Amino acid sequence: MSIPSAVKSTPIRDRQQLTDYLAAGEKPREAWRIGTEHEKFGFLTDTLRPPTFEGDRGIKLLLETIATRYGWDVAREGENPVALSRDKASITLEPAGQLELSGAPLETIHQTCCEVNSHLEEVRSIADGMGLGFLGMGFQPKWRRDEMPWMPKGRYKIMREYMPKVGSLGLDMMTRTCTVQVNLDFSSEADMIKKFRVSLALQPIATALFADSPFTEGRPNGYLSYRSHIWTDTDPHRTGMLDFVFADGFGYERYVDYILDVPMYFSFQDGKYIDLAGQDFKKFMAGELPMLPGAKANMKDFADHLTTAFPEVRLKQYLEMRGADGGPWNRLCALPAFWVGLLYDDEALDAAWDLVKDFSREERHALRDGVPKHALKLPFRNGTVRDLAEEALKIAGNGLRRRARLNRNGADESIFLEPMIEIVQANQTPAERKLELFHSAWNGSVDPVFREFAY
Repeated sequence: MSIPSAVKSTPIRDRQQLTDYLAAGEKPREAWRIGTEHEKFGFLTDTLRPPTFEGDRGIKLLLETIATRYGWDVAREGENPVALSRDKASITLEPAGQLELSGAPLETIHQTCCEVNSHLEEVRSIADGMGLGFLGMGFQPKWRRDEMPWMPKGRYKIMREYMPKVGSLGLDMMTRTCTVQVNLDFSSEADMIKKFRVSLALQPIATALFADSPFTEGRPNGYLSYRSHIWTDTDPHRTGMLDFVFADGFGYERYVDYILDVPMYFSFQDGKYIDLAGQDFKKFMAGELPMLPGAKANMKDFADHLTTAFPEVRLKQYLEMRGADGGPWNRLCALPAFWVGLLYDDEALDAAWDLVKDFSREERHALRDGVPKHALKLPFRNGTVRDLAEEALKIAGNGLRRRARLNRNGADESIFLEPMIEIVQANQTPAERKLELFHSAWNGSVDPVFREFAY
């Protein structure tokens, strides 16, 4: 979830201005960067319950202590700290207190891994003394929705009230899911289109590789990535595979058309969120919203509105890969390696496009709809998703080797693909490994996951 946009409140004159805003994200290759985000569940180490916002073991104290000890700036809603920022990175709160690091735009995955490691060390240095732990998984394995706390953020109050009107699992998405995603650049509209199509077609492969949400309320839920399944019944107007991306004529303008048809959530004005849930952004542009008579949307409103669509791949002034469950440290580095290897090397991008360009609409949807339950074992054409994953990893590894960004030991970024390669070779997702433990060493309990897989 995003913090309010820092874009200037420039009046919107016409749709071309919105198209130009997306195009302004274009960067020459030497300026391409890697932005990695990950969310994690907090828990009290004695009871395993999620921490509340207030209290001597609460999220509020954790944020304030991190800020004081490590030099982060604090953003507040009223008197409540809701986000921290430092060196182009931020720490934000998901609706139930899931802690998110939105990393700085960095040049290499080596740097990304150092950033993630430094962040987790900072959090742990404070959380340990508070009796808090943090877990990387795609879905809260133990607690019911009504046992999850809510953070005091105006945006989330609006969404909490609106979500049940448009889907049955939206509140679960808000309170009980965690993801890792990577944000990547493009050089032109044509480059954006090709990267968008490749990443959208292969997003189910990332979902399968990272599948790690097999439990709900202490029991197996029948899925390997229940987090991915949740998005299918969250809000049909702002989720999905975006078939129009593969149509002739797709570009910035067509994405603007899509985003203007996404119902609104809010407008952030004078430090407060105004509830506009379900309203038409086009009417807001025309000054025709009954809740804000005469008020017209500006570019800051548009930038905020872009964050309220949740497709499998999202376009802002960069592309966001949104298909993966949260997980342990090494998979937080593996996701950017996977996508950078595929998209930041021309030969790899061509090979990836060759892999997916003849997928039909029905096949893309079959992959998207099938991997939450079956992951790598989902049949596809004459093989399985495992075969696609193996080929995609091979392409990504070659792309990373050609990038030749070396660490101090002379290793290139392909080393970060190792956890994914091991998963494919074993044909066993993280979720399947946890299910195996649940039915054996864990004696039918999910409680050990909080000890054995905590950061």
